[in-house]
Amino acid sequence: MSEGLLLKELSRYNAGTFADIIYRNALLYPNQEAFVYGDTRITFSEFNTRLNKLVHALHEMGVRKGDVLGILSWNCLDCVEVYGAAMKGGFIASRFNPRLTGDELDYTINYSESNTLFAGPELAEVVSSIRSRVSKVRNFVSFGSAAPNMIAHHNLLASHEGNEPDVQVHEDDPVSIIYTSGTTGLPRGALYTHRCIVEDAKTLVINMGLQSDDRHIQISPLFHIAGDTILRAFLYVGGCNVILKSFDPATTLQTIQDEKATHMMMVPTHVVAMLGLPDASKYDISSMKLMWYGGSPMPLEVLKQGMKIFGPVFAQGYGQSESGPAISHLSREDHNAMYGSEEEQKKLLSAGRPDVGVQVRIVDDEGNDVGLGELGEIIVKSKHIMVEYWHKPDDTRASIIDGWLHTGDVGYYDEEGYIYIVDRKKDLIISGGENVYPREVEEVLYQHPAVLEATVIGIPDPYWVEKVHAIVATKRGTTTSAEELIAFCKERIAGYKTPKSVEFMDSLPKNPTGKILKRELREKYWKG
Repeated sequence: MSEGLLLKELSRYNAGTFADIIYRNALLYPNQEAFVYGDTRITFSEFNTRLNKLVHALHEMGVRKGDVLGILSWNCLDCVEVYGAAMKGGFIASRFNPRLTGDELDYTINYSESNTLFAGPELAEVVSSIRSRVSKVRNFVSFGSAAPNMIAHHNLLASHEGNEPDVQVHEDDPVSIIYTSGTTGLPRGALYTHRCIVEDAKTLVINMGLQSDDRHIQISPLFHIAGDTILRAFLYVGGCNVILKSFDPATTLQTIQDEKATHMMMVPTHVVAMLGLPDASKYDISSMKLMWYGGSPMPLEVLKQGMKIFGPVFAQGYGQSESGPAISHLSREDHNAMYGSEEEQKKLLSAGRPDVGVQVRIVDDEGNDVGLGELGEIIVKSKHIMVEYWHKPDDTRASIIDGWLHTGDVGYYDEEGYIYIVDRKKDLIISGGENVYPREVEEVLYQHPAVLEATVIGIPDPYWVEKVHAIVATKRGTTTSAEELIAFCKERIAGYKTPKSVEFMDSLPKNPTGKILKRELREKYWKG
């Protein structure tokens, strides 16, 4: 492209939507790698062209601006392209957890009102089994090789031109639905506009200090808010996303070495898994600038070992599906507290300070701000919180009050402006009239040398009404007992916080993002 034409095209550019950002990247970085998936490498120019072809194909299939594209898939390049096509075509991308089965999957797809459903090849049989029960879906598309009664994704691209589609996409157009658990256990969709996801990407670019030559290892699921936001941040800045289908500790470390990756977003479970490799230190990850973690607390002992093996590259982000997700972060520099005194190390238990452009208040049950060090609910306001729960106005009104998103998290501010999250309001255990926050007990359990994973829940008790119950997985080659762990906790925390019982498992159940499934663990105790 000539200099004059480039300048003319750039003059059309408006950073308010991801449709514009994708087009800009194709102009500014045409030959730079945008995505790597297995043996496939595509540039920003190729990516833009492929998205245009897909938008034209969808138009031919009767899909129009504002329609919902359902995506049922593990991480792959095809599902990124569908998300990108939604950005360029004015569609709404609705990504489903491929682990959903039966009624829950039927409900979520129908609730989304998906017009077209894209699915990974390994999920073709699942789609076939639910086809008659998802009546609003008009088009079924398979990634990879063609599946019975489904259109092949690659055929859609092959049969259309790559010119820019004639679609006007605006900042306040909806573009994405991310699912979160509802009060009834059924998923709720957090709806985001282009304005939301652009503002969130900007925040993460600032927090991480991203540049166009940075390379990100995508291990977080793209149907989760963390995986969604980190991919968008690199797309926003013109960096490269190296996509892994799913997390494997050895594969991840090898890919960091081979691709000279600079950034990764993960959960503490991923760190535990990588540290569990006997040869974790053999990989050359010297290119890594930042290992960003979130989703659940990082036990100090795990963080200490991680910094010893991988270096001072850790930072933490706090957010949730409804918040965009950026709320606050604990920077890489903040993590230098690990090398300080025991008092200084307490900062590592915090969620850091509020992000740029995010207002954070901590309030009591009447909505009044509490003092420093006092517990209350964390509420936030920013340009990137969700617009609403998809088709759930009552839930939206209960969660967003006067522009403030009520997170359901309990925490406090310290005198330096660091936010400490004590627990989820819904996870609070009330035992004998005393409030017990599971996270505090879990932190103590993780200090025991035999504990690999731990979670704490409240279970029914005839005397206490609810008692503190710990569920633990131990490290390979170690042994402990319930009595030993209870005594260990009793030496470190108040008696009413100490577990009354301990259950051992080989490993704790987790969702695809690595979060421990407390709801599942509680169910057997509270049924009936």
